[in-house]
Amino acid sequence: MVCGVRAVLATLGYVLSPDETRVLMIRRDARPDDQHFGYYNGLGGKLEPGEDVVAGLRREIREEAALDCGAPELAGTISWPGFGRDGANWFGFLFRVRTWTGTPPPGNAEGTLHWVDVADVLAGKLPMWESDRHFLPLVFAEKPKTFHGVMPFENGKATSWTYTEL
Repeated sequence: MVCGVRAVLATLGYVLSPDETRVLMIRRDARPDDQHFGYYNGLGGKLEPGEDVVAGLRREIREEAALDCGAPELAGTISWPGFGRDGANWFGFLFRVRTWTGTPPPGNAEGTLHWVDVADVLAGKLPMWESDRHFLPLVFAEKPKTFHGVMPFENGKATSWTYTEL
């Protein structure tokens, strides 16, 4: 990454069912111009100025799913150089959300919300970014370790994936 190039800071949260066999995901199906259109994804978004990553995650999950998070668990971080529109760089903080309160609505302005089997996510049975299949096994590992990865993008596709587990 070129020095001086800023990254969009974002959160991505995976809200787990009480038995941890399902995860709440958004199917981005509200706006056909959305670069994520048709894909399932975790909940989250861009941090606002002056907001820490946990506050940002909690705000995003409250806005997108009407849920209040307990203590989110950091799964890892990923640098996505070239991921955004016009090749913007993104840096994401990924969390597992095991405790929460509230009832999610059927959807929001970005799409519909679905409880899906974690096994189906890991087996690739849902339409999602092909690149997510590289890091989701780390997020949903039986004995997870915190990871920090880099996944460069060119022309809307990941070109590589490297990570370190702690």
